[in-house]
Amino acid sequence: MNTITTEPAFRFHYVLRAVANALETPVVIILILLMLAAVALLGWLLAELFGERRHLKVKLPQMLDEIQARSRPITEIISGSGLLRSQKAALLELTQHPEFTPATREALSVRLLEQEQARYDGIVKLSEYVSRLGPMFGLLGTLIPLGPGIIALGQGDTQTLSMSLLTAFDTTIAGLAAAAVTTVISTIRKAWYKDYISILELLSEGILEALKEDIT
Repeated sequence: MNTITTEPAFRFHYVLRAVANALETPVVIILILLMLAAVALLGWLLAELFGERRHLKVKLPQMLDEIQARSRPITEIISGSGLLRSQKAALLELTQHPEFTPATREALSVRLLEQEQARYDGIVKLSEYVSRLGPMFGLLGTLIPLGPGIIALGQGDTQTLSMSLLTAFDTTIAGLAAAAVTTVISTIRKAWYKDYISILELLSEGILEALKEDIT
């Protein structure tokens, strides 16, 4: 009777063990890819820092005063400013439709802001995915080798045990390292992009007001 009741559970245990063993190599490969992704995202962040962001030099009060005073055409003010290329493109789009009513132009401004926000959110999500997946796969890489390691311990096979523990520690470190790097990247980028959107929103309001005065 004991054989009948324990045999299905015994077989199920071997099925789970087979699945876990089959997952070990894919988990290690995914962890390597996550680490490479973290390095690539870090390089992208540094390129953004020392590239376009370094040239972001705009004095908002002076620029708004200049837009309201209309000492120069608005398009010229925008093009000659120290804004990012994407910011310039969005603001110039507002000025390129003189036939639009104020309500239509305001709706266009909202749409352009949403597009920029969606683009920034998409960039941040890349690092957030790595920061979330890294610990998960690191934990999988830790637990999977422990099964054979415990069996080896019971059999006195210290070499297999040491290799299992080494794999477990290495995968944990890989997952946590990838997550740590990308968490910092996400935090920095969120602060940058929040600033970009606030600048764009403020200048959009100023341009809309100036264009409204032209119509009235």
